[in-house]
Amino acid sequence: MYDTARKALSAALKAGADEAEVYLVKSEVTSIDIRKGLIEGSKENINQGMGIRAVVNGAVGFASTNIDRKMEEAARTAVSSARIRGRDPAWRSFPTDGKYPEIKDTFDPRIKDMELDECIELSTNMLEGASSLPDVLVTAGSFSRVASRRLILNSNGIEVEDRGTAISGFVDVITGQEEPTTAYEYDMSRKMDIDFFNLGKAASELASMSRQGISIEPHRTEIILHPFAVADLLTGIFSSAIDADNVQKGRSSLIGRKGEMIASEKLSIIDDGLLEGGLETAMADDEGVPSQTTPIIEKGVFKSYLYDNYTAGKEGISSTGNASRHSYSSPPSVGIRNFIIGYEKSNVIEDTDKGIYINTVIGAHTANYISGDFSVEARNAFTIEKGELARPIKSLMLAGNVFDILRNINGAGRDLRQVGGTVTPSLRIADMSVVG
Repeated sequence: MYDTARKALSAALKAGADEAEVYLVKSEVTSIDIRKGLIEGSKENINQGMGIRAVVNGAVGFASTNIDRKMEEAARTAVSSARIRGRDPAWRSFPTDGKYPEIKDTFDPRIKDMELDECIELSTNMLEGASSLPDVLVTAGSFSRVASRRLILNSNGIEVEDRGTAISGFVDVITGQEEPTTAYEYDMSRKMDIDFFNLGKAASELASMSRQGISIEPHRTEIILHPFAVADLLTGIFSSAIDADNVQKGRSSLIGRKGEMIASEKLSIIDDGLLEGGLETAMADDEGVPSQTTPIIEKGVFKSYLYDNYTAGKEGISSTGNASRHSYSSPPSVGIRNFIIGYEKSNVIEDTDKGIYINTVIGAHTANYISGDFSVEARNAFTIEKGELARPIKSLMLAGNVFDILRNINGAGRDLRQVGGTVTPSLRIADMSVVG
């Protein structure tokens, strides 16, 4: 990988680039698809690709390829692309060499060396767990294991390599004939610590608990959001508001509000690229800036936006290490790392006399990312009565504003989970509007 990357970097500079950057990733992926309670198929792939940025007279060009013999050609294409683009007056430079931190628990050799037979066995365990309850059918599911290497080089001295592994399982189930109910469970980890049987069983238990749902009248009440619902509803909208690119383009309601109290005084949120075993943990972000921990909210006070190298350069400050790429075929943009939501934990359901518990939401992508307003469908919701989950709710809509949620959080559970890049417990929010 190093030889290939260095050749591409050299090709870009020889073609006339003032600066150049190479982003190279290689991954081994095993994936298994589940349909109607059966393993439908499996795939094993080795993928490799390179993205190249080149700067000529302040203009930035980009090209990518997944063909080894065309990587030097892609470097020249990036230079040609820069030459036909207009100069970007906001461009400063690529990152320079930095000191990289030590990270822990992002690579598990057991996942790296896992054979297909073991992947099938774990998928079967998940199916057996889902089938351990009567009258529950698995409609869909998946399993994956990934071992990857990422290499970033640039002409300013950046040279950093990361290795990582991940394993995940997902299962969707249905139960009941006259009024069927559905549920899903999902987990992902950097190491071999997922109990796939219990993952499947948890989905079936939730679907079974959701049978014979009741209708409720529209009202305002306390809501407890499962970590799945927190990640879907809160993280996506709030992370957009603290994206420095959106702030600089006037697309955020948090413009100029650093230092203000915007949340409950008991709430803190950090963005942490160094979290031990975090799904978004690495020595560097996706353009080679050393990872760091960035306080976003501290005891309710808004502290920082998130920056990549480009947006930081616009303000003459340092990047927060939040450059993120969807793949090698796209240039970096601002993205969260491990987004950790902290609040004093308790037995939050037991401490709630009356309210509603919501496992998942649908439609968070339709929210207004500037105002924070949303209206979503809640799934696998239950009434809470005297500290216990009481009755399932047949149909429920939840409406509100994400920034109001931040101010009205008044409790958190002990069920801390990683959901993608979000690390959160269940959260209780006061005075939410629900419609049955």
